[in-house]
Amino acid sequence: MNPFLEHSQALNRRQFFASSTLQLGAMAMAGNAIGGLNNPVRDPIGGIEGLKRIAPKAKRVIFLFQSGGPSQMDLFDHKPGLQARFGEDLPDSARKGRRLTNFTKNQKTKPIAPSKYRFDQSGQSGNQLSELLPHLGTVADDLCIVRSIHGEAINHDPARMLIQTGAIFAGRPSMGSWLTYGLGNESSNLPAFMVLNSYGSCKRVPQPVNVRLWSSGFLPSQYQGVKLQSVGDPILYVSNPNGIDRQMQGRTVDAIARLNEIKSQEFADPEIIARIKQYEMAYKMQASVPELLDINDEPQSTFDLYGDNAKTRGTYAANCLLARRMAERGTRFIQLYHIGWDHHQNIPRDLPLMCGDVDQATAGLIKDLKARGLFDDTLIVFGGEFGRTPFSQGKLTKEIYGRDHHPWCFSMMLAGGGIKGGVTYGSTDDFSYNVAENPVHIHDLQATILHQLGIDHTQLTYKFQGREYRLTDVHGHVVRDILA
Repeated sequence: MNPFLEHSQALNRRQFFASSTLQLGAMAMAGNAIGGLNNPVRDPIGGIEGLKRIAPKAKRVIFLFQSGGPSQMDLFDHKPGLQARFGEDLPDSARKGRRLTNFTKNQKTKPIAPSKYRFDQSGQSGNQLSELLPHLGTVADDLCIVRSIHGEAINHDPARMLIQTGAIFAGRPSMGSWLTYGLGNESSNLPAFMVLNSYGSCKRVPQPVNVRLWSSGFLPSQYQGVKLQSVGDPILYVSNPNGIDRQMQGRTVDAIARLNEIKSQEFADPEIIARIKQYEMAYKMQASVPELLDINDEPQSTFDLYGDNAKTRGTYAANCLLARRMAERGTRFIQLYHIGWDHHQNIPRDLPLMCGDVDQATAGLIKDLKARGLFDDTLIVFGGEFGRTPFSQGKLTKEIYGRDHHPWCFSMMLAGGGIKGGVTYGSTDDFSYNVAENPVHIHDLQATILHQLGIDHTQLTYKFQGREYRLTDVHGHVVRDILA
């Protein structure tokens, strides 16, 4: 169909529905936005019309992002052989000339720091997890632990950009934006892409996260993530101003939509359509977001599952509970950032605090999703932007050691959404410094996530400044060995 004709028809439908403030919900579904002359026409319920689809195993993603870089050696990648090499200088044959950060590149020695934590085999599968994660041990048979993730970025911001957007620099759409653009929204009252932040119990000043990580980049702005605040209004300005009731607010949204439609008809600018949709969704969220956040209807058994912190807004446990509530309400991509894993100086002090934040709540989320029939079609991803070095940064004793950034091999967990449970995939060398078997690049992880949602990652593209872009750029292979 001619995109200009489609656009004109969308406006006519919008003008019809805009005649009543009671028809905002229908109005939101009525318009067909276009993605520019060189991009696919959107269908009325969202998603790319004609996008080549694979039979999807998952409907949604919950990405539990542990920002700062959890230590794979202390949590997932057991290296008992290093106990006998405590304090030895890491051999050059292991380093292979790979880059180091400014924290340790001039450190004279790189003393090997074995983990002080016991690893236990859990479940029938025997998946190995640190003693710091006893609750996750109870769902070990649902977990796929990938020990061979790797990337190139050695500092936080570019590494987070790479795993979230597929590029180390700002300006690209985030994974949640790509999925929203490709698949549309299952919910008429909540955004398809929502973001939650929490800060860990570790007292070290954390590396912050910023809006670039959930930006829509060069995609229309309606696909950006919507962040819930931990204090005050859950979404900025979601409450009506004093003296404005919901009926008056509806008439205001109606009037603004009609003015925007006149401009859209004149300029055919997709950002105007995006603005109309954002106003409409904001109006709906004034009712839907307070209902989402009202956990008073949850039984005590739910809080027993996630932990008492689930009652405290802004904690990781509370955000995991909200993630389940969002999943029930049709949110497509739910992004949690738990901040505070950047442990350069004292892992034995800081790591147990962070694990205490996430262990019970993450296991509780998996159990809760299973109990509600949502686990099989929800893909859960747990991990950070990189791992940590096997040698100590600075002081090393039996009780104190820190670890620098390490992108060359690290571990992530996946569960649900058509992923094999009770397996460990990939391996690292004797020092947990390099991938030894079954490497999984970050682009491979992204391709696999898209595949489980029914998308061939090479087909989800957007033309910008004369070039076709995609989340995985020109890279990425689906890791089929971990698929159920």
